[in-house]
Amino acid sequence: MPDQEPEQNRASWAEKPRDQTSEPLVWLLMGNRAGDNSQVLGLGEALGWNLVEKHFAFQRYEKLVNLPWGAHLLGIVQAESSRLEAPWPDLVISAGRKNEPIARYIRKRAQKESEKRVRLIHVGRPWAPPPTWDLVITTPQYRLPDDPNIVHNDTPLHRVTRERLDEAAVAWRDRVSDLPRPFVAVLCGGNSGPYPFDRASGERLAVQAEALIQEFGGSLLITTSARTLDETTDALFAGIESPSIRYRWKKDDPDNPFFAFLGLADRVIVTADSVSMMAESCVTDRPVYLYDTGEGMTSMKQNPWLDGIADAAELDSGDSKMGLSPSHLKAHIYRMTMRMGPQRLTRDIRIVQQLLIDTKRAVWLGDGHPDAEAPPLEDMARAVARVRALF
Repeated sequence: MPDQEPEQNRASWAEKPRDQTSEPLVWLLMGNRAGDNSQVLGLGEALGWNLVEKHFAFQRYEKLVNLPWGAHLLGIVQAESSRLEAPWPDLVISAGRKNEPIARYIRKRAQKESEKRVRLIHVGRPWAPPPTWDLVITTPQYRLPDDPNIVHNDTPLHRVTRERLDEAAVAWRDRVSDLPRPFVAVLCGGNSGPYPFDRASGERLAVQAEALIQEFGGSLLITTSARTLDETTDALFAGIESPSIRYRWKKDDPDNPFFAFLGLADRVIVTADSVSMMAESCVTDRPVYLYDTGEGMTSMKQNPWLDGIADAAELDSGDSKMGLSPSHLKAHIYRMTMRMGPQRLTRDIRIVQQLLIDTKRAVWLGDGHPDAEAPPLEDMARAVARVRALF
């Protein structure tokens, strides 16, 4: 759950194995992105081996030293980070650019001190060449090659299961008992690459969510995330007139309702900027609606410029009509890079969106309703099988 899950105290994992068995010892490298951490933790938990979390504080200049090669700790504040020392792990699972040199350092140090072979797994998009890793577990938006050591999943790994959602829902049932059913969960992300999620987008989401309630009745269970702008949240909440619970994200909040809302939901609206939240929504086995945060030249669903239909003059015209706010300026630069720059520098989340549409796991909000039972996603099972094969 990339933006919603509060950081929790996992002291029992932080510096010691979960149990003492002959199973492989796994170090989980934690970063500063909740989505990355969710994938790393989800894979570790699914393996069921001895897990140790390693947390790091990063130097402000880490971008200058964390290049796609090298095995070092130059980018971290070692006094504020987890200790990296024997007993060395059998497996390291990492995600995110910042942790790549750390993973390679662990392998190099273990080989030097004890001649132990440490296997390295990277989740998402690695910046180091793929052969650097024993296994890369990736998803379509990164457009990586079909190499033997790359697992191509449909959606990102995560920690959401139907059992976990049902358990979380129990804790919230009394709080929603006075609201009419059905429940429509609304999960909000934030600006993503060429797709801003701004005040105007929040207003449109409120209108479309209200339209769904008018059609089916019921209530809205809305939660924002760490990436949701205040102006977007304000506009969205102001436009809601139906019975609802509106949760504004708070850091480290143990009462964060993300899992509960998913567990209670009869239908789910998810902003399509977050690949992880789209995948997590599909676990519910409920109808899933993808919300296009943009429109015109910032649309996800139909973007004539990214599809090569419009030219640069039309793009400039479209942006000038909207006004180049900071979020729109970043989106403009990202679109230029997607259209003209190397694929290595961008990701195209439309690939995952279309996959979910084509496999009947979701529909665009406003384009009708899901009408077929989609097969369950098998991404975690596929990843676990490939990891176990390394041993």
